[in-house]
Amino acid sequence: MARILVAIAQVLVPPASRDRLRRRVIQLLLGLLLYGTSDSLLVLAHLGIDPWDVFQQGLSVHTGIAIGTWAILVGLAVLLLWIPLRQRPGLGTVLNVVMIGGVMDLVLSHVTPPTSLSSRIVVLLAGVALNGVATGCYIGAGLGPGPRDGIMVGLANRGLSLRRVRTVIEVTVLAIGWELGGNVGWGTLLYALAIGPLAHVLIPLFTVKPLQTAPVTPSVSAD
Repeated sequence: MARILVAIAQVLVPPASRDRLRRRVIQLLLGLLLYGTSDSLLVLAHLGIDPWDVFQQGLSVHTGIAIGTWAILVGLAVLLLWIPLRQRPGLGTVLNVVMIGGVMDLVLSHVTPPTSLSSRIVVLLAGVALNGVATGCYIGAGLGPGPRDGIMVGLANRGLSLRRVRTVIEVTVLAIGWELGGNVGWGTLLYALAIGPLAHVLIPLFTVKPLQTAPVTPSVSAD
């Protein structure tokens, strides 16, 4: 699979940005796999999940469609909003839409949620920490932002504050998801407080340094 994706990346990625492409594709795949797994751990802990998953879980509650499937559908819908913003998706963008939700559905359909509070706390903390690692791997590969990040970057490129755009979008989806029945708890607050510092440390750590060309500039943040 990695060989096929490298061949696809050769077509999608400009020649100036193809340095260490195989390593970056493999890191991207590992990052997205870990991202879907870490999101699943947050759901399994049932102590509060990140804003977008609150929204997607709320949709799942009302429709019976699995939360991972909703993650894919919402990702596709958000990707359509790239068109008026003239954002160009990369390989990482496309795989983000498909892989994270697919991994979530797979994990959540086979793993039994923990029952005791202590085990749920451990699962929550593991989910947040692994999400930070996944963010570093996925963004550090430098192969395109997630669909949600692309919207934020596209609006920021039109003169809006990136921090304000991100805050407004995430507070909005959180509020809608909460109203729909998504799981908001202290885990949601922990995620909001921890993911920024984790990304600040781990994105530079996992950013793949080119051997021949100028450093690859990664995306702003994870989906």
